[in-house]
Amino acid sequence: MANEKNEWGSNISFLLAMIGSAVGLGNIWRFPYVLYSNGGGAFYIPYITAVLILGIPFLILEYGVGYNFKSSFPKAIRSISKKWEYLGWFLPVAIFMILVYYISILGWDGFYVILSAFKGWGADPNNYFTNTFLQSTESVSGIATIVPIIAISILAGWFILWFISHRNLEDGIGRVSKALVPLLFIIMIGIVIFSLTLSGAGIGLSQLFNPDWSLLGDFNIWMAAFGQIIFSLSLGMCIAFTYASYAQDDSDLVSNVLYVALANCGFENFAAIGVFSILGYMSLQSGVAVPDLVTQGTGLVFIVYPEVFNVLGGIANIIGPLFFFTVYLAGITSVLALLEPVSVSIQNKFGWTRNKTVTVLCIVGGACSMIYATAMGSYILG
Repeated sequence: MANEKNEWGSNISFLLAMIGSAVGLGNIWRFPYVLYSNGGGAFYIPYITAVLILGIPFLILEYGVGYNFKSSFPKAIRSISKKWEYLGWFLPVAIFMILVYYISILGWDGFYVILSAFKGWGADPNNYFTNTFLQSTESVSGIATIVPIIAISILAGWFILWFISHRNLEDGIGRVSKALVPLLFIIMIGIVIFSLTLSGAGIGLSQLFNPDWSLLGDFNIWMAAFGQIIFSLSLGMCIAFTYASYAQDDSDLVSNVLYVALANCGFENFAAIGVFSILGYMSLQSGVAVPDLVTQGTGLVFIVYPEVFNVLGGIANIIGPLFFFTVYLAGITSVLALLEPVSVSIQNKFGWTRNKTVTVLCIVGGACSMIYATAMGSYILG
């Protein structure tokens, strides 16, 4: 057995850590696009349906199973049948592989927190991001070229992850979650309130929420809603299983599930309001229609938003860093959760201390993620 007992110091630590694991980059750069491109206001019917019949029940199930076994996922599988233990390792290892590229994107954003203070991307954010920052190429020879600033930003992310996670559970993830998750919501609320004051905000919101009821008969929209809930709440990734295994005996799991689902859905819808309010402002200022501005993923965060900040004026020197810092906070709370399943699995299996386990994983992960610090890195990641 590992030398330390992994347990939350309080229910609020468990709750905020779970909210932090659910609220990530996808809530900011994926959900607004999914909502807009799948019927706008009409999308809420399949969306709410997905929350009620998949999201909440599955989270209750995953919490309950993790709470019952009080162990890592592989150890839980072993307790059911020793011969199937190896199957239990597939999920934590897969989640760790996701972490390796997820933290690379987080590194990009970390650099943009600094860059946004003086709009260092210049007049052409697309060219800067692709050619100057990423030095992107599809040529195989690019894998031999390390881009120093990306390597540094990625390794900084791994250091932050190690610094928080190598401590005992409550002093590390628990304490940080209690600080970062409320701060994340406060800053996002401030950004959204500001975005609603911009001229043209109504243009973006009308585009976002305008319902296309005819699309409700399209199976793909229902698939998009259920897919969003799976993606957004990280269902079946054994993160909820792992965090619930640390819960105290008197934890109210069902209430916690409802709070997590409400916070996650509330955050991504609030983020959508902010994103489209700002896109509406951009549309009014540039004369480009909102549909031509709408994108998702890195294109929204690292290209469209810098273009918006370029026309926003001096206030962008404040809003820009706050926006990228918000994205960074959302990413940090998520990477903490992505590391935990494989970390506790190794601790349970080999009896390593938490400090040793996290240190080794961060060194291995940092080395693996260097492939994304090459000139071919963004192509491989894509």
